[in-house]
Amino acid sequence: MNRAKPENIKEKSVRQTEKIRLNRFIANSGLCSRREADELISKGLITVNGKTITEMGAKVSWKDDVRYQNRKLTAEKKVYILMNKPKGYVTTVEDPHAGLTVIDLIKDKCPWRVYPVGRLDKDTTGVLLLTNDGELTRKLTHPKFERKKIYHVFLNKDATRESLIRLTEGVDIGGEKVSADAVSYADPDDKSQIGLEIHSGQNRVVRRMFEALGYRVKKLDRVYFAGLTKKNLPRGKWRFLNQKEINMLKRGIF
Repeated sequence: MNRAKPENIKEKSVRQTEKIRLNRFIANSGLCSRREADELISKGLITVNGKTITEMGAKVSWKDDVRYQNRKLTAEKKVYILMNKPKGYVTTVEDPHAGLTVIDLIKDKCPWRVYPVGRLDKDTTGVLLLTNDGELTRKLTHPKFERKKIYHVFLNKDATRESLIRLTEGVDIGGEKVSADAVSYADPDDKSQIGLEIHSGQNRVVRRMFEALGYRVKKLDRVYFAGLTKKNLPRGKWRFLNQKEINMLKRGIF
């Protein structure tokens, strides 16, 4: 287990003393929007370290005691990370017996506590989003929002065209019929490689669908999730999302 490097303590200290606009702090807490926060400030309903603040544009640090009607607000900075998950790492972060987790790949360089959005099993690689934005996580994982995922599947033998048709029509797994939204050969010269698009978020759903048809998945790589791809991101590496990508996720334009 790697220990945090000394510079991470410094990074955390800088983050805690960073100044941000008070209305942003309030909005980040989930209380209301920035515009509504301005109204609360102007009405004298917000205190900072025990002092009522009515000044528009006032700034605070992340560690300041900000309250609305004596209710303390917590505004952790929202962080969004895209990772190209390697094989052998689990997305479970609370299990002490899980072995290597995806958090081990970022903890020395990311002072914020983030969580994987959805699950990829230990042997599955590819696109994984991590964040501390609970509302976005809910929207990306709840079945009713139907976020698209695309996988590159490597099988132990060639897949027949009839099998691909059955995948789109629906396959019974655990008493429930699950279907792919689209499926095709990923390589026209190698029919053991399949490209599969699906919305279902069931655990190990892609592997189970192929197993139900008599195939074994040798390798599974997620190449697309909710508008994000692993383009220019080597296996095992990660980066922070840019603002355009964050806005895309929040608007759901994918």
